[in-house]
Amino acid sequence: MDSEVKEEIPLHEEFILCCGVETQVLKCGPWTDLINDQSATRPKLLIFIITGNPGFCAFYVPFIKALYSVTNKRFPIWAISHAGHAMLPKDKKILPTSEDPNAQEVKDVYGLCGQVEHKLAFLRTHVPKDMKLVLIGHSIGCYMSLQILKLAPELPIIRSILLFPTIERMSESRNGRIATPLLCWFRYVLYATGYLLLKPCPEKIKSLLINMGLRMLDLENEFTVPSLLEPFCLANAAYLGGQEMMEVVERDNETIKKHLPKLTFYYGTIDPWCPLQFYEDIKKDFPEGDIRLCEKKIPHSFVLYNSQEMADMTGDWLKEDLSKI
Repeated sequence: MDSEVKEEIPLHEEFILCCGVETQVLKCGPWTDLINDQSATRPKLLIFIITGNPGFCAFYVPFIKALYSVTNKRFPIWAISHAGHAMLPKDKKILPTSEDPNAQEVKDVYGLCGQVEHKLAFLRTHVPKDMKLVLIGHSIGCYMSLQILKLAPELPIIRSILLFPTIERMSESRNGRIATPLLCWFRYVLYATGYLLLKPCPEKIKSLLINMGLRMLDLENEFTVPSLLEPFCLANAAYLGGQEMMEVVERDNETIKKHLPKLTFYYGTIDPWCPLQFYEDIKKDFPEGDIRLCEKKIPHSFVLYNSQEMADMTGDWLKEDLSKI
C-alpha cells in the first residue's frame, strides 16, 4: 500500500442516524455536505461504495483513496457502513441530519431488504436529486446495487461497477455450503458464543487485538473499527449473512437486462463465493454485456491486499463516463 497516497488525500469520518440506526460514513475529497452545498463549485457526480458483509467501511479506506487518486481527485467518493455494523465510539458524536420521511417504514433494517432501504434512504436524504451517481458494489453490495437500480429508477445513476458479485446461488458456492448451516441453523449458538466471550472483554483488550490483527494484515487503524469485536455488530453481520444464503438465489435477469449498458461485472477466478461457472453462465446469457474475468488471481476480499490494483482497473473503466461530466 502506498503510504504517501494516504497522507496526501483528505478523508472525513462521521456518524449519522439513517433509518434510526447509527451509521458510519467515510467521505473522500474536500466536500462533506453535498445536500446543503449550493455553490457553483459543487461537484456534479458522487462515487458511492456499497461494501460487502460485514460492512466495515474502514477496510475500504485504501481502495477509496487509491480510486480518488486515479480519478484525478475530481469527484467525492463516499462509503457507508451497513445498518448495525458500526457503533458510535465514546469519543464521537452523532452528526445531526434530516431523516428520510420514509425511514419509519423500513422493517427489519438489519436484514437484506432493510439494508437496501437503508442505502436508498441515505442517498435520498444526503445527495442532491440532480447529482449523478456511480455505484460501486462489492460482494453483497453488488446485489444491493442492482436492487437500488430496480427500486429507485429516479436516481441519476450513470454507471454501476459490480466487483466479485454475489448476486445468485450464494448457498451453492464453496463458502456458501459452509456458511449456510452456520448462519441459518446455528446462528444463535454463534450469537451466544460472541456475547459470552466478547461482551465481558475490556475495551483495551479489544483495541489491542484489533490493532494486532490490522498490523498482521498491513492495514492502519486510521478510522473507527472497534465494531470488529462488538457482539451486536457481529450478530447483525451473521443475521445478514443468513438472509443472503436464503434469499440470494435467482439472478435478477430482468434488472440486469434493463440496465445492462451501465453495468460492469468483475468476476474472480479464485472466488469461493462466486465460482467460475457463475461467470460463464451470465456471460452466456448476456454476451453483449461488459462482463470481465479477473486475470490476476485477485481474491474476493480485495480490500485487504489489492486495493491499488482494483482502483486502477475501476478508474480505467470509469474514464469515459467521468470525462463527460
